[in-house]
Amino acid sequence: MTETTQRPALPDHLSVDPRSPHHVAAVFEHDIGIRLNDKERTDVEEYCISEGWVKVPAGKTVDRKGKPLLIKLKGKVEAFYL
Repeated sequence: MTETTQRPALPDHLSVDPRSPHHVAAVFEHDIGIRLNDKERTDVEEYCISEGWVKVPAGKTVDRKGKPLLIKLKGKVEAFYL
């Protein structure tokens, strides 16, 4: 099977939150994978390849608006389409 739609290039900095200036809706039309230090992560909310970090939820802790609190993990970040 051949794909008729071109996938947009993955940005250096991407966020899942639609209110973020780093959110690109066209990228989320396809499945994305993230590797941190050669281990695939499924819980990434935001990443930056050039700075080498990802933000992931800190357990079930939420802020006063009900959004998960995020922690920053540093290392070698790779983003790819599945």
